[in-house]
Amino acid sequence: MADATNKIAADLRVKFGKGAARKLRVLGKIPAVMYGHGTTPVHVALPAHQIGLLLRRANAVLELEIDGKSHLTLVKDVQKDPFLQIIEHLDLIVIRKGEKVQVEVSVHVTGEPAPGMVADLDTKTLLLEVEAINIPQNLPLSIEGLEEGAQIHAKDVELPKGATLISDEEAVVVSVHLPVEEEEEEEAEAVEGEEAEAAPAE
Repeated sequence: MADATNKIAADLRVKFGKGAARKLRVLGKIPAVMYGHGTTPVHVALPAHQIGLLLRRANAVLELEIDGKSHLTLVKDVQKDPFLQIIEHLDLIVIRKGEKVQVEVSVHVTGEPAPGMVADLDTKTLLLEVEAINIPQNLPLSIEGLEEGAQIHAKDVELPKGATLISDEEAVVVSVHLPVEEEEEEEAEAVEGEEAEAAPAE
């Protein structure tokens, strides 16, 4: 959700191209474009340091102040230098209070399975439809005490109020099993047992 820390003073851009973008980055700013709701795309420059901090959170909502007017936006795409990992450009979608959007939200596993068990996170994110200004940072999922063979499906994950699951509800999010070495040993023992039963008596 947008709050005071997400308010950003944005400057309108009138020069474009790689050269202009490089000059902006030298000045500590990031070029971005804001679009949506049938409006003409607006090109802006944003403070790089502040943006870098805010983008540590997925699906960040930014409130841009442009010429005295406030615009709520959702970060749609972040383009980075493949080598330096410096943010080069942002695509922002204009949103409105009460509007719902579809976003990928990461699953955050908490707790520990039963002693000796291993839990695999098979699905790391779920696609939700949620109010644009109330996008959860993650989806907490407890695996405390789960035994071998336990599975948690997408439909079992608790969603924030007002959110709707778009992902396949039967998708396995977490599965619990013995460590691989122990599983292999049990399988080998089972095979040996079957062979012993099948062997003719002397």
